[in-house]
Amino acid sequence: MNKRIFLSAFLILVLAAPSFAARVDTLLVNSPSMNKDVQVIVVTPDVALGKKAVACPVIYLLHGYGGNAKTWIGVKPNLPQIADEKGIIFVCPDGKNSWYWDSPKNPSYRYETFISSELVKYIDDHYKTVADRKGRAITGLSMGGHGAMWNAIRHKDTFGAGGSTSGGVDIRPFPLNWEMAKQLGEFAHNKKAWDEHTVINQIDKIENGDLAIIIDCGESDFFLNVNKDLHNRLLARKINHDFITRPGGHTGKYWKNSIDYQILFFDKFFRK
Repeated sequence: MNKRIFLSAFLILVLAAPSFAARVDTLLVNSPSMNKDVQVIVVTPDVALGKKAVACPVIYLLHGYGGNAKTWIGVKPNLPQIADEKGIIFVCPDGKNSWYWDSPKNPSYRYETFISSELVKYIDDHYKTVADRKGRAITGLSMGGHGAMWNAIRHKDTFGAGGSTSGGVDIRPFPLNWEMAKQLGEFAHNKKAWDEHTVINQIDKIENGDLAIIIDCGESDFFLNVNKDLHNRLLARKINHDFITRPGGHTGKYWKNSIDYQILFFDKFFRK
């Protein structure tokens, strides 16, 4: 192959290759309810930028215990490419180790209010979004899976779809773990608060069709049984949902794979 033919072939490949121009912003979003700024990563597809920006749906991604706003970019480094391919905005807030509640014990932890009210308003005000529940989904891993379902169920007027991957969807079997007692009080003396702040006991707040729901968990995950319990509770209430188990544990490798299926599920919901 002579140089001219090689160069022509190279240029064809370059021009045919997709160009990803999603923007990744690192923000400090003020929370009036907590009187502080919260770090948030926003991944915006190219189609939602510039003078000819098109309104895009939003997936809120919540991290797990010990994580931060950058967790999901670390788990899934190609989120910008996915944003461009799907035309979806991804929003990744820092939830500390809050479990995404408004803590009854700690007034400086009002992450339910922040996620489902203050942050959603900020994103809709500053980005080209589909500013409606039909254009919003929320999911997360581990603690974030609990937080996503907690917020989706309790704010079904804000979110049209909710998910959880490896989520701690019933906290009560783990009373000594992950600083939950700091937010709810010790389990032995605050059982009512624990009962009221676990996702599995929120199911009676929704009816079939209120939310598009997807739940998954690895077969080797310590949260597998509570996810199966949630699945059975949803079945008993005749609430349609996707429930998936697959080989894997409570690991980044599992979440890197599982989030692809959740994004497909939400993309289907957005396109209805």
